[in-house]
Amino acid sequence: MHKFKLLMMSIIVLLLSFVQEAGAEVLAVIVPRNHSIHQVDANELSLMFWRKKLYWADGKRIQTLNYSATNPLRLQFSLSILKSAPETQTDYWNGLYFHGISPPHVVSSQEAMLRYVADTPGAIGYIDACKLDDRVKPLVWINADRNVLSTAPELNCADRSASAVQ
Repeated sequence: MHKFKLLMMSIIVLLLSFVQEAGAEVLAVIVPRNHSIHQVDANELSLMFWRKKLYWADGKRIQTLNYSATNPLRLQFSLSILKSAPETQTDYWNGLYFHGISPPHVVSSQEAMLRYVADTPGAIGYIDACKLDDRVKPLVWINADRNVLSTAPELNCADRSASAVQ
């Protein structure tokens, strides 16, 4: 059992280093532009994405969105908010499936996330903060240190796009 815990800790450290290289510097948690909510905290996000909170205060059904389990953005979000890697969540979702609760809908790209959130009342998802546009509204930001921020941090979007080209 001790070796298993040590192995899991090593894997998490390795995954964290991968997230910092391939993931976003800052994630923005987004909702539709006209959504009445203006803030959310990490605990509430966790409840939403574990599907333990199903409705917004205004009565709309919460439509959570994720990326595939191998997507670096999903890994960053999962480790920050859900405190687990996507691969370790399968048993949880399999258990809920038999109670009629499905996992968050999976989208294939950040553009798909933006479109789905913008066009779906009650939707909530996350993207690289450098991809934000006026179709959606950011609620909180998650930095590379896994801190949830209620105010927009300084973004280095131009620096990242320049290094991606090289």
